[in-house]
Amino acid sequence: MTADPNLPQMVPPPIAGQTGFPGYLTEQEKAALEQLRILVEAKGYTDRTDASTLLRFLRARKFDIMKALEMYEACEKWREEFGTNTILKDFHYTEKPLVAKFYPQYYHKTDKDGRPLYFEELGKVNIPEMYKITTQERMLKNLVWEYEAFTTYRLPACSRKVGYLIETSCTILDLKGISLSAASQVLSYVREASYIGQNYYPERMGKFYLINAPFGFSTAFRLFKPFLDPVTVSKIFILGSSYKKDLLAQIPAENLPTKFGGTSEVSEEEGGLYLSDVGPWRDPKYIGPEGEAPKLDLSNLKK
Repeated sequence: MTADPNLPQMVPPPIAGQTGFPGYLTEQEKAALEQLRILVEAKGYTDRTDASTLLRFLRARKFDIMKALEMYEACEKWREEFGTNTILKDFHYTEKPLVAKFYPQYYHKTDKDGRPLYFEELGKVNIPEMYKITTQERMLKNLVWEYEAFTTYRLPACSRKVGYLIETSCTILDLKGISLSAASQVLSYVREASYIGQNYYPERMGKFYLINAPFGFSTAFRLFKPFLDPVTVSKIFILGSSYKKDLLAQIPAENLPTKFGGTSEVSEEEGGLYLSDVGPWRDPKYIGPEGEAPKLDLSNLKK
């Protein structure tokens, strides 16, 4: 796979005059970036030393160079041990069409800022049934596979479409029908998944919507807000059942699935909402040297 030299290198103007992003660096941040690059290359790293990647680690550690280096090295060690560097070729989640019925997780089009939309319907989780088909280990392997597909295929295509660098996703987590028993069943997986995202894929959250949040959820979140990073808090929106207006303010109606108040529909022949994986990463106009994202084998749907 060859990197695309024509891929946009600047993010859109950050909100509130924030810096630390590609194209929006202070002189001090430029110096920190260069110093971190020298340190990682001196340790023998040659992959993932681009400015966008190093800046994500620097932002995650408030531009503390040594802490960013420590985080970067831990990530590279994990990638080697977990098999992340070759997972797109090595791992095949053949049970996904069946698993999707018991834990819907899927990408579908983009928001108004050009970010890939990622959906999870946590209220539909049925762990006992799902573990008849797969294991938590394979679920986590699939999670990492999706992260790698997200960074390798989805983000470049989205960046080409809008003409600036897209580094993050817009997530909608649907809690409709969530129960304490279901939440506790999936807690172990969610804990591991969150650890992977936070430590090995930093600064990938663009906006995060929790919809159909049960009574008292917002109050509980407010209690934890003082312990969370203010930048992270600013990206999280907790909504009850009246969420449609908020989602449509961020997501074009034609991109938002009908079940969430938009007008986007996908036929079952294409895999339906859960398995179709529709987005700019499927449009030949926006696919670059990396090629098209791997397509899911839907043959299991007929079983």
